[in-house]
Amino acid sequence: MIKGTKSVSVIEKTEPEQTLKRGGRHDWFWFLLPAFILVVLFFFLPIIITFFISGTNMSTATGFQNWEWTGLKNYQRIATHPATPQHLWLTIKYVAFTLVFFNVGLSLVIALLTTHINRAAGFLFRALWLLPRITPVVVYVMMWRWIGADAPYGILNQLIIIPLGLDPQNWIPAAPFLFIVLVNGFIGASFGMILFSSAIESISQDLMMASLVDGSTYWQRVRYVIIPHLRWPLLFVTTFQTLSLMTSFEQIMILTDGAYNTEVWALWAYHKALSSYSGNLQWGFGTALAAILVTIGIVMAFVYMRYFKFDELVQDPKIETL
Repeated sequence: MIKGTKSVSVIEKTEPEQTLKRGGRHDWFWFLLPAFILVVLFFFLPIIITFFISGTNMSTATGFQNWEWTGLKNYQRIATHPATPQHLWLTIKYVAFTLVFFNVGLSLVIALLTTHINRAAGFLFRALWLLPRITPVVVYVMMWRWIGADAPYGILNQLIIIPLGLDPQNWIPAAPFLFIVLVNGFIGASFGMILFSSAIESISQDLMMASLVDGSTYWQRVRYVIIPHLRWPLLFVTTFQTLSLMTSFEQIMILTDGAYNTEVWALWAYHKALSSYSGNLQWGFGTALAAILVTIGIVMAFVYMRYFKFDELVQDPKIETL
């Protein structure tokens, strides 16, 4: 289409675009309404309830009717609690080691390796790696307990320790931190492995072939072609797995129940709010512990979005105009 002396390219609107425009500018609201309702019911309301209960002395002693509003008293109690530094430092170490070495690191390595070998073999290896995730948690953790058990039952002792001439022992009390990282790491690695593998296989083969023609090595292709195309999956996996590790505790509870200095923050909150040997479940104090986890998780999500340059990821693609 030519107007005067200026030449511009015009792309006529397709029929679906015209239909969408005729539908009204508020169609997006009705389209997003079901998802919005679910987010409010299962995300925002639980957060509000958590912060509300954390400001009370609600427990089995007070019941649901005789509780009193205590404001920040539970948070002051957490700040002065002698076990707070221990639980906080253990949680930081646990999340950092499991996230870096397994949930992101190992999953990325598996994805890179299995997408550069025979397709059937790579698919089979990824399918086998999913077994820890689909195995019932109790069965999976009990397998680890038998692996680290003392002789003559422990698999680790029978296959490695005794043949090397070392003294067998119960390895879970001996190396509790290593075991809680391994138990959760092998599960978490499968999640990132699936996303990274799909993202790698979706990269244009023209780019991959062009890098080979230019003489790039395997590591150069990973660094300059593959990794830049994984910013979205890396952001999602890192954020999701950080929040998951901070709030999950069922594997640790079944493996040690917090013994041997393995009571992470989420397990501490569970013990205070829902499992107490004294019989007094401290719901207010437990939800205050949970509220701190929620706050840290929100802050970490914003930190990750800033680090991975989320604003650039959501920008509209640049289109050349003629």
